[in-house]
Amino acid sequence: MRRYVIKRLAQAVGVLWAAYTVSFLVLDFLPGDPVTAMAGAGMDSGDVHPARLAALRHEYGFDKPILVQYADYLGRAVRGDFGDAVSTGRPVTSTLADALPQTLQLTGAALLLAVLLGGGLAVVATYTSLRWLRQLLLSLPPLGVSVPTFWVGLLLVEAFSFRLHWFPAFGNDGLRDLVLPALTLAIPTGALVAQVLAKSLLTALDQAYVETARAKGAGRWRVHVRHALRNASLPALTVVGLLVGQLVAGSVVVETVFSRDGLGRVTAAAVTVQDLPVVQGVVVFGALIFVATNLVVDLVYPLLDPRIVVASGGRASFA
Repeated sequence: MRRYVIKRLAQAVGVLWAAYTVSFLVLDFLPGDPVTAMAGAGMDSGDVHPARLAALRHEYGFDKPILVQYADYLGRAVRGDFGDAVSTGRPVTSTLADALPQTLQLTGAALLLAVLLGGGLAVVATYTSLRWLRQLLLSLPPLGVSVPTFWVGLLLVEAFSFRLHWFPAFGNDGLRDLVLPALTLAIPTGALVAQVLAKSLLTALDQAYVETARAKGAGRWRVHVRHALRNASLPALTVVGLLVGQLVAGSVVVETVFSRDGLGRVTAAAVTVQDLPVVQGVVVFGALIFVATNLVVDLVYPLLDPRIVVASGGRASFA
């Protein structure tokens, strides 16, 4: 187990480094000049004095060769220092810390709803003996996966805010403001969870151990939940781990649609003005959430299925 965890941690460090490097190169190749955007905010950039631009480039290190900039930024990032935001002058860590609680609240609520809705739909669809109901329920996940997130958000706002007046359309002042954004993120995510779990459940119900449980007199619900669901949940758990990163990425669109403060709006604003330090901080944070979640998922596997053991070579395998 120790070797397995060490290997996974080394892979996590590699993922963080790759994410940081790719984002740095992509932002560097984008057209435009972040220093000009900062210095010329609210005015024609041609009116900014060249000495002012030169001073800002020197302050943020943009006058150095690209490799030197990369080494400087990477060295500070390893120490947890992403510098100051080009657009505001505030430390990047403070900017992200202020926006983080709202985004975590949104993604946490969306993930909970996705697991409950998707898991519940998959269990009901595979448990019911009514053929038409099963077909109807199993046709919903592909539909949910195919619809764009922003379109789901606009439909929910139109139906539950503008027409029914049940929930506010914008803001982040309380629980009622969280319902529609969380549902917007949860519907496509829950649809994917339901799709994977339903397929796994249908496969598990045809296995020999299920027939053995039935022959021993276990009830239908007990066989479905205790025997089949436990083994069928492994692929769905893997998907949930991967979807955490997707939820963080989806918050960019959702927070924009619902005018919520959070990392999504911070990211959108930073990309617009090419605020390299902020974007780098967001990318590293998102990658950190992704690798941490998947590490937890890997460590939970043996709890769901005791047959899974960590082999000496560092890979999960079946005993």
